[in-house]
Amino acid sequence: MDIAYTLKKASERRNEQFRPEGQLSFGQLRTDHMFLIDYENSNWKNPRVVPYSNIPIAPGAISIHYGQSLFEGAKAFMHDDGEIYTFRIDKNAKRLNVSADILCMPSLDEEIQMKGVHALIDVDRLWFPLQEGASLYIRPFMFATEDSLGVHPSGKYIFCVILSPSGAYYPAGFTKPIKLLITKKFHRAVSGGTGAAKASGNYAASLKAGEFAKKFGASQVLFLDSENKYIEEAGAMNHFHVEKNGTVVIPEFTDTILKSITSESIIELQKEIGLKVVQKRVPLDAFIESVKSGDIVEAGGFGTAAVISPVGEYVFEDGSSITVGDGKVGKFAKQIYEYYVGVQTGKIKGPNGWLKKVKRNNLG
Repeated sequence: MDIAYTLKKASERRNEQFRPEGQLSFGQLRTDHMFLIDYENSNWKNPRVVPYSNIPIAPGAISIHYGQSLFEGAKAFMHDDGEIYTFRIDKNAKRLNVSADILCMPSLDEEIQMKGVHALIDVDRLWFPLQEGASLYIRPFMFATEDSLGVHPSGKYIFCVILSPSGAYYPAGFTKPIKLLITKKFHRAVSGGTGAAKASGNYAASLKAGEFAKKFGASQVLFLDSENKYIEEAGAMNHFHVEKNGTVVIPEFTDTILKSITSESIIELQKEIGLKVVQKRVPLDAFIESVKSGDIVEAGGFGTAAVISPVGEYVFEDGSSITVGDGKVGKFAKQIYEYYVGVQTGKIKGPNGWLKKVKRNNLG
């Protein structure tokens, strides 16, 4: 399936000298173009790279009223050879189709997804910010466009990819761990629902919990299962903790937990990193006691944006709290972060196929 191109004319800011200046925040800036492909009559058609602009949508679109909408998040990095490489976007393409199945949305061939991402990056490669720790954040998403007020799966969809030149998530290194609120008032998902999908509605459902957590000085809520027995997610990230013997524990993936590509990658890299990583159900009460006793020495979240968000303290609604280890960023978090980022940036050789070079087609 060939991709059509409608490109912006070169402007003064888009030339060989242009790069975003100043320390960039995460996810705020956009490049000049976006990739689009339409679904109608049971087929995907018209793949194209066009100027970044608003997408017309009917007021009665099913995505607006009934939430048929999903997204992904990935990154591309510039290596020492001056070329841009995407990181594990094949995993994102597969996960997008898992989400689509859960939400009764059509799958999109993984090769087409990846081809669209690479075509877009090639066109807008001059937007890559030449800053330490910078990346191109890749945001693929799909939403229903059929104009209908009946509750049913849409017959029309748009798949789109946009890019956000972003600076290092931790410009000065992750020196300050976050706090998480332990509460039984909120739940991210329940079994049999959309918890394993990267559905837009899951994130909308987490907003109230996040605002509630801020009242206690916490960044987010430590989400539990619906019976408040087991730990599930750390806000929008997969939770993890490190036992005194150095074992990294990630809660077992269920249909209420989104499979983080970062978590899966760390599991696959555990021997190279020099750690043991296991997955199991983590009872909340046992976790709290192990933090108090010192049997758990580190904790945090794994995710695409930050890679690791160390947690230094868990707070409770009664004002009490428990500190993880010494409350600082631990050696295991640093060890994982440095190795993982080293693989992403090409400074450490990763497994074959994890990094894919964006070919130059001279279209931008």
